[in-house]
Amino acid sequence: MKFPAAALLVLLAAVLAPAPLRAAEAEPAGQNLAERTLRRLVEQQRDLFAMAAKQGANLDTGSFRQQMQALAHDYELLVRHNPTYAAAFAAYGYFLSKTDMRKESAAILLKANQLDPDIALVKNQLGNLIAEDGKPLQAAPYFIAAIKLEPKEPLYHYQLGTLLTEARDEFLKTGDWTRETLDKAMHEAFRTAAELAPERFEFAYRYAESFYDLEKPDWDAALKLWGDLEARATTSIERQTMRLHSANVHLRRGEAARAAELLATVTDPKLQAQKEKLVAPLAPLPKN
Repeated sequence: MKFPAAALLVLLAAVLAPAPLRAAEAEPAGQNLAERTLRRLVEQQRDLFAMAAKQGANLDTGSFRQQMQALAHDYELLVRHNPTYAAAFAAYGYFLSKTDMRKESAAILLKANQLDPDIALVKNQLGNLIAEDGKPLQAAPYFIAAIKLEPKEPLYHYQLGTLLTEARDEFLKTGDWTRETLDKAMHEAFRTAAELAPERFEFAYRYAESFYDLEKPDWDAALKLWGDLEARATTSIERQTMRLHSANVHLRRGEAARAAELLATVTDPKLQAQKEKLVAPLAPLPKN
């Protein structure tokens, strides 16, 4: 599981950089300098990753590596000089995770969590690292804790839904979950993410997809969602993709004729392979 880098950097900039430690009155006089330094480092990190993403294959890897090393050095100085500044450890831990220093990242994030157990971002990123290490059962409590701390952050709900979907069998083997309770938690997580961020098309799309993951799906509700997404789509291929899903739902409801009607309108060459998988169980359709 990967937490979207751009979204997390926005959260870092908005949540961590200006965050003072809980006992502000006990902070040393230099704390304001630490906050300003952290803000600058987070902004540099955001700009550096944005530049790398924009340049893609044309990226000067040597220059990029040097800038990353300089940033790591500045983070190291910041936490060394401010050993109780939880927000700095949180940002540094995330930065290390993006440089594939996973063990070091986890250690720094655990330190941040020890200093301040109420930073949702830290809980979420620890959950990410643990899940990527193939330990979904240990990761789940971190995602749940992040949601409890910041219930209106859609990305945290999305993360939990993804974890419950990808590791369903492992959760069921524990005996602590039934298929019904797991399906409900997974589906609710994706629904909440979509509702909290209505502008995020990908969240609504994943929520609609989650009906396929249910043991007892409400196909009427799924069909309505795919129709809504088709209305929101901005390109022809997106609209036809939603129509493929609607056709799939009709097939699952035993409505072959309606599915065939929808499939006949899917003409984009890029969707033909997916279309043929749905056409196969039907009577031959006219050639487009």
